Amino acid sequence: MKKLKDIIEMNAFGVCSYLGDKMGIASSRIRLWFVYISFMTLGSPLIIYMIVAFWMNMKHYMLSARRNPLRNL
Repeated sequence: MKKLKDIIEMNAFGVCSYLGDKMGIASSRIRLWFVYISFMTLGSPLIIYMIVAFWMNMKHYMLSARRNPLRNL
């Protein structure tokens, strides 16, 4: 079971981990509540999850472009 959890965490976008770090809550607790809310609202939190994942990727690309020493050549 631990191997499956590690694979999912490595291949997922990291939204729950990011939110857990920012709010000081365990990421497993956030994942659990995300699943519960998704079932109760028929999957609408998936849209919010994808928006946050997109925002995190764009933030990563912008920060890496600023730190890239070869960019200014």
